[in-house]
Amino acid sequence: MTESNARRARGSYTKGRAKRAEILRHAVLVFAESGYRGGSLKEIADGVGLTQAGLLHHFSSKEQLLAEVLDERDGADLSRLDGERGWAFIQAVADLVRHNATVPGLVQLYATLSGEAVAEDHPAHAFFTDRYRRIRGLLAEALHAAKADGDVTADLDVDATTVSMIALMDGLQIQWLLDRDTVDMPAVLEAFLARLRPPGR
Repeated sequence: MTESNARRARGSYTKGRAKRAEILRHAVLVFAESGYRGGSLKEIADGVGLTQAGLLHHFSSKEQLLAEVLDERDGADLSRLDGERGWAFIQAVADLVRHNATVPGLVQLYATLSGEAVAEDHPAHAFFTDRYRRIRGLLAEALHAAKADGDVTADLDVDATTVSMIALMDGLQIQWLLDRDTVDMPAVLEAFLARLRPPGR
């Protein structure tokens, strides 16, 4: 390959990556607003200046596009928790909720798609089932470590607290999306977490 051909190939690759990223960003908005079933490939393609055939050059199907949207966003969230354990992990989760309050489109995406995904034939059903199991496991591990460190009350029911914490965060997201001026997601979660702590902590 000549040097000029190599430069053209690199330029084409860079443009392709940029266009994929643009498609993913717009797909987040469309799926957040209309859900997976309501959001169409045509709407996504139109939003980034492509035909449907052009979009399918980057993503082979609507299902693949959804999977990559979810994987990318979940990976970004989980990376914020890397390396933390015990109570520090729980605080990192609270920090993530604080961050989520700055990205309403992503919060709406998860609220919309997780509701749709209770249907077993939904393309994201397995993703959300596995995601909830994984999050329950991570929170339970962190709470057990916090309990061993004396950072939560000695009689804390870890399993019940794990499920309650997830339910609180998901419910807060919906209430916040409906009434952002009244519902303070980070403050409510922080108040819940404060009640897990032993006196003096």
